Amino acid sequence: MRKGRQSKGKEIRPTFFVFCEGETEEAYIAFLRSNYRIPIEIVVKKAGSGINKRFIDSYKKDYTTHPKDKTFLIYDFDVPEIVEKLQKISKIELLLSNPCFELWYLLHFKNQTAELTSENCVSELTNHFGNYKKGVLNEKLKDKLLNNKNIVVSRAKNLVEFKNPSTNVYVFVEELDKIKENL
Repeated sequence: MRKGRQSKGKEIRPTFFVFCEGETEEAYIAFLRSNYRIPIEIVVKKAGSGINKRFIDSYKKDYTTHPKDKTFLIYDFDVPEIVEKLQKISKIELLLSNPCFELWYLLHFKNQTAELTSENCVSELTNHFGNYKKGVLNEKLKDKLLNNKNIVVSRAKNLVEFKNPSTNVYVFVEELDKIKENL
């Protein structure tokens, strides 16, 4: 007797909804989306400081969602009042960088442990990279972002959350790695 085909039981890929405030964050998340080939919806600046649960739910209503989907908010820690507001939104993962998102890039080049301003961070990044421009990822920077992943995650984890400097963008990268491993 011949058996019928059996399903391989393919794993459903969750969609990651990423709400962020700037072109640097957007460029990085788009870069990760193309490298990991995982469904990531990027929503930039549409809400700004007006981001709230209702805005997020309204945006997601146009999508077929799954319980495994995750929502991330990527913001700079430069305005503490906004951070307090963001922390009150339920069912999201808040990814904060203090003083700015460029710190995540800088950690790919050096172990930054001293406090710095956003301007210092961009200047320091320019010193290590040369021709850095906000929101632009050229091939040299893309290579650095891909090849130093384990080092930068370790450096970021050693920083004190919410203090200057700190970033927990590694949480997003680790989520992508987990999904990639299970495919």
